[in-house]
Amino acid sequence: MTWSIIARDEKTGEIGIAVATRFFAVGARVPFIEVGVGALATQALINPFYGRAGLAVLRQGMSAPEVVQHLTEADTGSAHRQLHVMDSAGGFAAHTGSACVDWCGHLIGDTFSVAGNMLAGPQVIEATAQAYAGNNALPFARRLIAAMKAGEAAGGDKRGKQSAALLIYSTEEYADLDLRVDDHADPLAELERLEKVSRERWVHFRKFLPKRGDPVGTTDRDLINAEIDKAVALENDA
Repeated sequence: MTWSIIARDEKTGEIGIAVATRFFAVGARVPFIEVGVGALATQALINPFYGRAGLAVLRQGMSAPEVVQHLTEADTGSAHRQLHVMDSAGGFAAHTGSACVDWCGHLIGDTFSVAGNMLAGPQVIEATAQAYAGNNALPFARRLIAAMKAGEAAGGDKRGKQSAALLIYSTEEYADLDLRVDDHADPLAELERLEKVSRERWVHFRKFLPKRGDPVGTTDRDLINAEIDKAVALENDA
């Protein structure tokens, strides 16, 4: 009932997951990312334990294929699950259970994976993958959304639309971007709008937050506001 893409940006090293479905609040259950560890998306007849359990074994150094095997072998309901994983080395693996609802399947590229179930057909994940691969000039967040929109144009979830999410991490333990559209008539369009809103102030403000190498960050509000205004003006002139 969902399709998603996991990707690592070749230029920046950012890790992201974008997902859409005809189901409520997909961003609360499907995407999981940990910096320096990896990422995974758990879907179909979802097993909520896959997320934290998967990150835990990725943290221990398991490869993506090993994680998929570890999670599915321990789950007697694995035939109903779909899972795809990226490990810390940038390797990918996926599982589409034999009892997942058609159309279902996955596709693995060099720097991304796409998986989906209850879709209009294989063209959904193919279009998602092609759009991601063909838009490497776009900033990462917009590239992920463009990929999902291409999948939707190819038929998407065969039941319709309801929710979507975008999760991106780079160097810190907290997300660079964590956008959720929990219930909307056109969730990917709303996700695209929210990403545009994030560029009005948030993407500039987050540069001043505490970081691993600077656990305090910038606390001078006047400086923060002045720098944000400057960045916004430069972006508007571009």
